[in-house]
Amino acid sequence: MYKLVAIDLDGTMLNHYGEISERTKETVRRCIEKGVEIVLASGRPIDSIKTIAEELGIKGYFIAGNGALVYDLQKNEMIYENYIKKEKVLEIIKICEENSIAYNVYTDKVILTTNLKFNVLYYYKENLKKEENKQTNISIVENMYEYVENMKDEKFLKITICDQNSTIFHSIIKKVKEINGIEVLDISHMARKIIKQGTEEIPVEYFYTEISASNVDKWEAIEFLRKRMGLAKEEVMAIGDNINDKKMIENAGMGIAMKGSTMEILKIARDITETNDNDGVASALEKHVL
Repeated sequence: MYKLVAIDLDGTMLNHYGEISERTKETVRRCIEKGVEIVLASGRPIDSIKTIAEELGIKGYFIAGNGALVYDLQKNEMIYENYIKKEKVLEIIKICEENSIAYNVYTDKVILTTNLKFNVLYYYKENLKKEENKQTNISIVENMYEYVENMKDEKFLKITICDQNSTIFHSIIKKVKEINGIEVLDISHMARKIIKQGTEEIPVEYFYTEISASNVDKWEAIEFLRKRMGLAKEEVMAIGDNINDKKMIENAGMGIAMKGSTMEILKIARDITETNDNDGVASALEKHVL
């Protein structure tokens, strides 16, 4: 029996509108009632994941920043941390500013951005549907380098870099990869999300990557939890769709990919479930856990 199930959010549990279906909510609740530890494992920041965990009735743990931290919901505190150093963050900001490419800096408290574009625009639109105390904290900063340089005791989860032009995007990533002591995700396909604006649906598409400290990975965070709970790898299940889910899908006792996942994930998964718009997470939980 699987006793810990790690589930990615964007492209996996959340549909293209950033919503969780009632069927998925009910299935997750049934798993929790059965004694299964459901762990959300996402690249999102703390406050964004915490809101979703509360919505699902999860009272144990979640993983944020692609494995940069593990959060204990009962104690309301971080129990595992692996942050990117400030000097590395400043190096990356300098490259992005010199090349006029969109980027965001994620701390444990806030997403820092110079303008509302791409993934941060998506979070901003999500916030409009949430109560104020459940919103993702976003701060627009005029001079990012100076702002970050003057920050005291801040914990940096990750940096995202985004652009709609493939050539520009990949040329910047090449420069960033020359920095030592960081991990740059090789995400090859475009992110595709849909923003609802009244009766209109606006597609948001862009190339992106996520940069974290070396050895930051969702599986490393799961391993920390697995050992803490005294579980075997065979008792762990992982569900995801993108390259930042690779190690957890590869190493878990049961690694499941969403239909439409990036090809590298589809190749290593032990099972493939439905898409995120067709309750793929619910289907996987019903099949393997319930």
